[in-house]
Amino acid sequence: MPGGFAGKILRVDLTAATTRVEPLEEATLRRYLGGGLLGAYFLLRETPAGQDPFDPAAPLMFMTSAMNGSALSGTNRYAAVAKSPLTGGFGESEAGGYWGPALKQAGFDGIIITGKAKRPTYLVIWDGQCEFRDASRYWGQLSGEVDDGIHDELQDRRVVVLQTGVAGENRVRYAALVNNCRHFHGRCGLGAVMGSKNLKAIAVGGKHKVAPDDAEVTRDVLRWFKENYDRTQDALHLHGTARSVKTLQGLGILPTRHFKDGAFEHFQDVTGERMSATILTRRGTCYACAVACKREVTVPELGVTPKYGGPEYETIAAIGTMNGIHDLKRIALANQLCSQYVLDTISTGVTISFAIECFSKGILTREDVGFDLNYADPEVPIRLIPLIARREGIGDLLAEGVMRAARKLGRGAEKLALHVRGQEVPMHEPRGKKSLALAYSTSPTGADHMEAPHDPIYEGFFPGKHPLAPLGLIEPVDMLDTGPKKVRAFTYCQKLWSLYNILGMCCFVGVPIGKLEMGPLVEFFNGMTGWNVSLWELLKAAERESALCRLYNHREGLATEADTLPDRFFEPLEAGALQGEKLDRDDFRRMLRTYYRMMGWDAETGLPTPETCAELEIEWALESVQNGNGTVGPAASAPLVAIK
Repeated sequence: MPGGFAGKILRVDLTAATTRVEPLEEATLRRYLGGGLLGAYFLLRETPAGQDPFDPAAPLMFMTSAMNGSALSGTNRYAAVAKSPLTGGFGESEAGGYWGPALKQAGFDGIIITGKAKRPTYLVIWDGQCEFRDASRYWGQLSGEVDDGIHDELQDRRVVVLQTGVAGENRVRYAALVNNCRHFHGRCGLGAVMGSKNLKAIAVGGKHKVAPDDAEVTRDVLRWFKENYDRTQDALHLHGTARSVKTLQGLGILPTRHFKDGAFEHFQDVTGERMSATILTRRGTCYACAVACKREVTVPELGVTPKYGGPEYETIAAIGTMNGIHDLKRIALANQLCSQYVLDTISTGVTISFAIECFSKGILTREDVGFDLNYADPEVPIRLIPLIARREGIGDLLAEGVMRAARKLGRGAEKLALHVRGQEVPMHEPRGKKSLALAYSTSPTGADHMEAPHDPIYEGFFPGKHPLAPLGLIEPVDMLDTGPKKVRAFTYCQKLWSLYNILGMCCFVGVPIGKLEMGPLVEFFNGMTGWNVSLWELLKAAERESALCRLYNHREGLATEADTLPDRFFEPLEAGALQGEKLDRDDFRRMLRTYYRMMGWDAETGLPTPETCAELEIEWALESVQNGNGTVGPAASAPLVAIK
């Protein structure tokens, strides 16, 4: 077995309350590596077409990589994978923190969970053993109470607790998962899948060593990173992801008032610098990471504590600028409420903004809601978040997400629903960063800003030494360009960022945002595994994931017609430096077709061609989709080993 891997998957059947261990063959690991790619492999092989995400037989998976639990900054990320109850398609969400490395220390590369427990249950996985425990006392409790309670019950602070919240128990379609109360799998509604299984939490840990195959090689890379990274000069460390508020304001692409405007008149009140100067208590971090970009804030008068971390940029924009709110302390409170109920802050904020615009147009009334919904009112999110999580009153409608809520409301509401494939759009403006038109429309999980680095970086390409030059990106491309050069830049960068997700590498550590260059990354991966992979082979793995996800979504009814964008992005921005800027529909269609061809997909169907599938060694996936059912039998032929 290669270094870095445990070589084992834990399968859990909640209905029967049984577990078994499944060996992973080395060829499978080298081809599918880990993270979302390994999850896509199992999901497409083992589930039938059309399976309901809440079907007890539907799997919920957690997959790590060879680098999880190593000493290199940024290698703490792992993937949760399931069919999304929000989109009906491929659902994947990564998280950092400490849970992924703890699962490796427990002796497993991943977990596949099926079934539904008879009563609320949590799992304890420690040093290769799995125990089922009664979670009835934690059902309905806020995340902090659950985390504290499980640690007290187990009398061991070394375990790391991953949990779904009240929102997941109530199957809110954008319910999240959280470890340590502040490291989130935010997107795709996977917390609702976990809640539907009566599974409250998974506590993991152990003494298994995550050892490299070649310690000298990995030490060399660790030394290189230490010499090349200075966090005292890193704006991410100093001011967190909210460092970008000022930049986006200046560019005219700070999402404001439900993406009608690109600038916010009170932006100075919600910058990362303002947070650092006022409510920031501590700069938190993830396992073995030197960057320490996490915010931990305190607002005593509102009961906001560092236990739940603090607002990231996405939350500040989704809860704040999108709703015209500039009260940073109340944004922090809304962030804490989302953390306590375990909700995705992006979908929550966009759904609230959708409701406010519906209210302004008379589609929703005071009689429907129980109170007024107005921009600039900081109490609106604070009142709505618990209602959404508990599915009470208007919260029951909003818990469905904007796509389903708009369909139910009618009367023009669908035009106001900002989503792709059912997932609410993130806090980045495709009218100013044109590659996001591709990122949002083609992402297998629905609108996603983490598909690739954004257009301002593309403007800095040059023929000399720069972070993305190894990809052959050596000529600058304007932010507003929509031609083949932009599509090429996005396509190459998308492969790199997909690779980061597969390997469990944080994009805030890897280039072009961070300092870790591609060469040292490949060296470290080979030092961990003992393999001799090249950057080319790793980027092919990223293409393999894109193709598998594309085939899965097609099987589930999300064909090429789903590669679209909300109408709002084809309308002019009403304020900001880019006032009047919009996407052109013909340009957008040309970008899509060019992207399909560059990916080796059919220009009409948007599906990977048979030749592409053959090159990527996934002919089985194309056949499974073509046969109409999708399953191709167990994913591994090795014998299964029971654990006590």
